[in-house]
Amino acid sequence: MSTVPAARSGGPVPRISRRTLLAGTGVALAAALAGCGSSAADGSAAPLRIGAIPDQDPEVLQRLYGTVADSLASALDLEVEYRPVTDYAAAVSLFRTGDLDLVWFGGLTGVQARLQTRGAVPIAQRDIDEDFHSVFVVNAATRLTPSDDLRPLAALRFTYGSETSTSGRLMPAYFLREAGIDPQGFPGGPGFSGSHDATIALVASGSYQAGVLNEQVWRSRLGEGGITDSDVVEYARTPAYHDYHWLLGPRAVDRFGADLPDRLTDYFTGLTPERDADVLELFGAGSFIPTEATNYDQIEQIGRDLGLVR
Repeated sequence: MSTVPAARSGGPVPRISRRTLLAGTGVALAAALAGCGSSAADGSAAPLRIGAIPDQDPEVLQRLYGTVADSLASALDLEVEYRPVTDYAAAVSLFRTGDLDLVWFGGLTGVQARLQTRGAVPIAQRDIDEDFHSVFVVNAATRLTPSDDLRPLAALRFTYGSETSTSGRLMPAYFLREAGIDPQGFPGGPGFSGSHDATIALVASGSYQAGVLNEQVWRSRLGEGGITDSDVVEYARTPAYHDYHWLLGPRAVDRFGADLPDRLTDYFTGLTPERDADVLELFGAGSFIPTEATNYDQIEQIGRDLGLVR
């Protein structure tokens, strides 16, 4: 399961190094990206546009994917731009239209994007993504202690992350249902915080008594020292599942050549802690490994069962 530890108004900002950081509202951003996408139709040199689902604070995402853009540009001798998006649905939509070429998706959004984009190719996942987990957390005032029994959560005010988050909604809902709990049946209905960081903050404040988020973000925030068990307690951890991965769109292959998928896979799987610690540490990974579409069959089926994949 997934645990983790992922646009100011105005026109384009000056390019910093080899990446461009664009911002704006969802509508303005989509329009800007669409305009940029059309400029590459003649096959001339154009940037490789990368993006990611906004699963963490924007400042964290900008630092992470700005670093990736610089590293990727240097390694592949390409111009690479990181373009932030406002929500999970925007990442899927802009990938489908070709305005984002390479996107870091969660398992569910990756399935959605691939089903909507004929010819999309999974490129790589982190080593931790073949054995990923979600973490259920509770406010310390509940006096619940770590347990494998999810049933006590049913009586608590509960928040998921984003509605289409794999680790913050889809897989936790599946495991709650397997435990005999209606994943929509929490008092007052479940909340949707929008990101893993927001879930931690809402549970810590007592706005919600419990929530669920991806293990990697949770571990990362614990390591930073901002969370204590006097505020939030890790209650339970889900079984493992495949989760985050890079997905490449077919229009990028048309622009940069048929060898682009292999070049990208070689880049990511070639990252080493000795040489590329800045990238790997930001991803909370020891390495990247190849992946394939069949790794996400379970997520697709659960998504269909829950009405999140059609």
